[in-house]
Amino acid sequence: MKAYQLIQQKITSGDLPAGSLLSELALSKELGSSRTPIREAAGQLLAEGLLELSPGGGLIVTQLSRQSITELYELREALEVFAVGRAAREGVRPADRQRLESLLDETQTLLKEMKASGKPELNAEQMKRFTIADLGFHAMLIRLASNARILKVVNDTRLMIRIFAIQRRGHRRDELERIHKHHRAILQAVLKGAEEEAKHLLAEHIQASARERLDDFDQWERETHLAALNTATHFGM
Repeated sequence: MKAYQLIQQKITSGDLPAGSLLSELALSKELGSSRTPIREAAGQLLAEGLLELSPGGGLIVTQLSRQSITELYELREALEVFAVGRAAREGVRPADRQRLESLLDETQTLLKEMKASGKPELNAEQMKRFTIADLGFHAMLIRLASNARILKVVNDTRLMIRIFAIQRRGHRRDELERIHKHHRAILQAVLKGAEEEAKHLLAEHIQASARERLDDFDQWERETHLAALNTATHFGM
C-alpha cells in the first residue's frame, strides 16, 4: 500500500510527469524496501491505466491521447448525471447540505481573494484549494446517491484527468465565476428536488469542462509540434 501511494503521489504532484520512466531501484531506496512492493504497486497502476509499457522496456507514466480525454469525460458525464438525479430524487440531509454549501463558500473566498489582489489567475496554492473544493463538491453529490461503486469509478476517472491534464496556469476569474455559478445552480436544483434540471445542469457543466480540457490539449499539441520543428530547423534536419 505504501509503495502504491508513493508512486501515485509522485505522478499526481508531477514528480513523475507523463512519459517518464519508472525506476524501481530509486523508488525502493526512497521507500526503504526491496523492489518487490514497488513491482506489485506498479502492476496495479498499470492495470488502472496510470502506467503503460514502454516500447523500449519498463513502465512509463501514461500520456493521455485526445480520444482518451474525451472518453474519460463521457464516462464522468454518464455516471455523475445518473448520481445527481438520484440525489435530487432522494433529498439532502441538513448536514450534507451544510458541507456542500461550505465547499461553494471556498470558491467564493477564492474569487474575493482574486478581486482583492488584482491578479488575473489563481496561483499554485489557490489552485490546490480550488481543486480540493471542486473534487469535494462532485464527490459529495455522488455520495448522496448512495452508490459506492459509482464514486470509486468517478474518483479514478477524475484522478486520471487531473494527473494528465495540460494545465500550465491557474483558473482566470471568469472561469472561476462560471464554475461557481454552475455549482450553485446544480445544488439549488438538487435541494428543490428538480431531478431533470439537476441532471441537465450537471451535464452542461461537465461538457464545458471537457471542451476546456480538449482546447488545452490542442494548444499543447500545437506548441509541441512547433517546438519539434524549431529543433529540427536548428540542427539542419
